[in-house]
Amino acid sequence: MVKVYLWSGLRSLTDGKEAVDIEASNIREVLDGLQNAYPELKAPIAAGVSVAVDGKIISSDLTTSVSEESEIYLMQKLRGG
Repeated sequence: MVKVYLWSGLRSLTDGKEAVDIEASNIREVLDGLQNAYPELKAPIAAGVSVAVDGKIISSDLTTSVSEESEIYLMQKLRGG
């Protein structure tokens, strides 16, 4: 299981939890696991999110590995401007 920290706007969709535990070994499995455990997260994830693993933002490689020791944050999609 990995612990995924959520931005404050998503917490109402996860019963107020700041972090949730998901069975996953890569970013794709993290996102799929979140949507399966909390179906209300499907729309925000589909709209676009950023995922940070150990302080590095993963922009497109959903096969990036994660482990129980990883620090994983789900954030609003970062947009340039």
